[in-house]
Amino acid sequence: MAGLANQIAAVTVNNLRSVPQRAGVSAVIVIGIAVTVAVLVSVLAMATGFGKTLANTGREDRAIVLRGGSQSELASTLSRENTLTIPDARGVRRSADGKPIASAEMVGIVSLKQKATGTKANVTLRGVGPKAFDLRPEIHLVAGRLFQPAVRELIVGKAALGQFEGVDLGRRVTIHDTEWTVVGVFDSGGGSHESELMADAETVLSAYRRNLFQSATVMLESRQAFDAFKDQLTTDPTLSVDVKRETEYYAEQSKQLSRLLFFVAYIVGGIMAVGAVFGALNTMYSAVSARALEIATLRAIGFGALPVVISVFVEALALALIGGALGAAAAWIFFNGSSVNTLGSNFTQVVFQLTVTPSLAMSGIVLACIVGILGGLFPAIRAARLPIAAALRAG
Repeated sequence: MAGLANQIAAVTVNNLRSVPQRAGVSAVIVIGIAVTVAVLVSVLAMATGFGKTLANTGREDRAIVLRGGSQSELASTLSRENTLTIPDARGVRRSADGKPIASAEMVGIVSLKQKATGTKANVTLRGVGPKAFDLRPEIHLVAGRLFQPAVRELIVGKAALGQFEGVDLGRRVTIHDTEWTVVGVFDSGGGSHESELMADAETVLSAYRRNLFQSATVMLESRQAFDAFKDQLTTDPTLSVDVKRETEYYAEQSKQLSRLLFFVAYIVGGIMAVGAVFGALNTMYSAVSARALEIATLRAIGFGALPVVISVFVEALALALIGGALGAAAAWIFFNGSSVNTLGSNFTQVVFQLTVTPSLAMSGIVLACIVGILGGLFPAIRAARLPIAAALRAG
């Protein structure tokens, strides 16, 4: 057993030492796998970042109320009477002044130019109630001041500020043929609200000539108060509403796009991985052919077939690991933390950051190892079956 282990170690070390002599063909494996892993990890990072942004928007102790059957805020309408009834339900937390912490909100669309492309994209304008910032304590100003009620002023999320033109502090934005002044910039801890513009709800309704809200969001006394709150609203004959935890609502909003991104990642990554496998096969076959005399000599002086097989496997796996590590590192260096924007399920732009997590990097490296194993399998078998006499005569 010790003799076999010594043979394996000797052949493998000798094989790895000769890799620099085959730098050109070895680079084919490394580069092919690196590109495959970089693409896979980058697309998965997009899905992860998008999901994380929407997850950061919701809290278990907040609930959102939409018209019954509505899938998103833009598809929902609530009457003014409904928005007065909803905050009085059981389980809604009240502030120090005794008023429920709730916000009836009107959601509109503003078309803005993207800084990166110059093309226009839909951005959410959210009209919020007086208690909106008690409701969402994660939102805080980073520049300027809050908008005033009954004045055409708005604040812009820092993610939207980074992606769209004309929303800098002090600039004027045209909305429904009226000009609004940007008076503040806010962040929300990485949530999707950072992709929005916010203003006073009544002023936004007036600008859009509407009297209907899209949603009502409330702060609950605790996460356990949700069931009582929901039961009261859904059994009220004067209401026809759907009630969801905020976390549930935003998870549903992210589901469709996240699934698409994961699908694209694995389909594109899978196709590229197949190409990388064939590249590895071709390269390892060439390496085995170039070493035919060396392998035959080792076999002739008493080395078994198993050490030869393992040495070829180890070489393929080592090259794959290098390629996987380079691909994962490239994805992290060039894409981690990069801001991009894409359509949410409500057809408005959501700005988010690509997130390359350790688990995504490890997934890419695992894929690289699989490619290396598959790419080294048949060349290793061929190396073990090389006719010793023929190889020696040819050498």
